[in-house]
Amino acid sequence: MQYDLGIIGAGNMAEAIVRAAIDKEILAPQRMIAADVSATRRDVFAALGVTVTETNSQVIGESRQVMLAVKPQSLTGLAADLAKIDPEQVVISIMAGVSSAKLRAVAGQTLRVVRVMPNTPLMVGAGMAGIALGAGAREGDEQLALRLFQAGGKAIRVEEDRIDAITAVSGSGPAYVFYLAEAMERAAVELGLGDEARTIVQQTLLGAAQLMMQSSESPAELRRKVTSPGGTTEAAIKYLDGNSTTDVIVNAIKAAERRARELGA
Repeated sequence: MQYDLGIIGAGNMAEAIVRAAIDKEILAPQRMIAADVSATRRDVFAALGVTVTETNSQVIGESRQVMLAVKPQSLTGLAADLAKIDPEQVVISIMAGVSSAKLRAVAGQTLRVVRVMPNTPLMVGAGMAGIALGAGAREGDEQLALRLFQAGGKAIRVEEDRIDAITAVSGSGPAYVFYLAEAMERAAVELGLGDEARTIVQQTLLGAAQLMMQSSESPAELRRKVTSPGGTTEAAIKYLDGNSTTDVIVNAIKAAERRARELGA
């Protein structure tokens, strides 16, 4: 095989993976090939030194491991290509909600599948990914995926039946933070902070995240340290607790996990 990694779908997430792989010297650009129907996206990868092609079959025919980085809705359209994969090739799938069993069913053959659930902060080197050996995969098949996704942040091994939970917590997780940021920014504007509202919110969230990462204390303990009795923070926390905010957030994440399972089915 000419390439160590072939990528089907040269979108933003695949670009982030490739950039991290090159920056951290996990793979040299000449050891990768990417396929996409968009000439614009192919040009982005070509500028990185990656070989590009319009055809998925070239990626499959010339790569040791094949990464599926297309939208889940495109799965059925990949059937003919998946049927061409050699049983000795490893398939790395970052398709949300698509189980290894479903991939094998669409391919109509046995595949060695490694499933990965990354998230969008991968694009700034701060991603979180769950990696699972799927149907047909052998111990060790996940090693390249682990190295690739650790290059773009953090990655952990999980069982495949936990991938839906990873999807709900970290895959969708950035949206929950952005949702909070939206609310904080709106409050800041309504309190008269105007043009400075976004900067204040961004730096507050960044600082809180860094403090949490660098502290050995739990989020609950860090929150308690900010919450002085009878103070302003306590007033806000009491309001949140009075409206069952914690339960709302937990149930929202559980709803995301249920939807991931539904999509997988």
